[in-house]
Amino acid sequence: MAEQFSFLRRRQWQILTVLMLAQAAFYYGRAKSTEHVPIVRPLAEFPKTVGSWQMAEEGVVEQEVREVLKADDLLSRMYRSSSFAIPANLFIGYFKSQRTGVAPHSPKNCLPGSGWEPSRSGFMQVTLGNGESIEVNRYVVARGEQKSIVAYWYQSRNRVVASEYSAKIHTVLDSMRYNRTDAAIVRVVVPVMGNDEQLAEKEVSDLIRAVFPHLMTYFPA
Repeated sequence: MAEQFSFLRRRQWQILTVLMLAQAAFYYGRAKSTEHVPIVRPLAEFPKTVGSWQMAEEGVVEQEVREVLKADDLLSRMYRSSSFAIPANLFIGYFKSQRTGVAPHSPKNCLPGSGWEPSRSGFMQVTLGNGESIEVNRYVVARGEQKSIVAYWYQSRNRVVASEYSAKIHTVLDSMRYNRTDAAIVRVVVPVMGNDEQLAEKEVSDLIRAVFPHLMTYFPA
């Protein structure tokens, strides 16, 4: 069965390769022009209270991790809700430009390096406070007896994108139309207690719903 669908994986890599080559060629062609880099607010000013969530701990991103990510601004915090005993992690990485090859790293590549093994991946819909919904990646990881649900997405120009492929396409299009390639990755990690993934996913949605309105004021349109 896996062999029957192997051509799909090859097709995805072919599309991504063509896209990356087109992206490289376009960036090289515009290398002499000055990219428009919007002014953004420092992530250190991000609210310590979002909805019913309170900051429990200001995380520290180690220098070696910063050197790998190469983000222009980073935020890593633990937030706690009165309805959930264990703090959840909010991570934001902002990139002013992707023209030099620097780009948001997918958690699917980073988390295994931290000892977390992937279990299942897919997508989930999160209904926001205004009634609209966004689609984000849903990723279940485990390390020993610990299990967590990871939700993440790419954001730029008031746009939420779950797919890495779509994010690359939007980067190229934004570069052509607006002469800018800024983007951010937003990740929420909630531990699973008592093997209750449904409860953890509910908390993931709740934290995203609380965080999202503030994100819109930090990322330029």
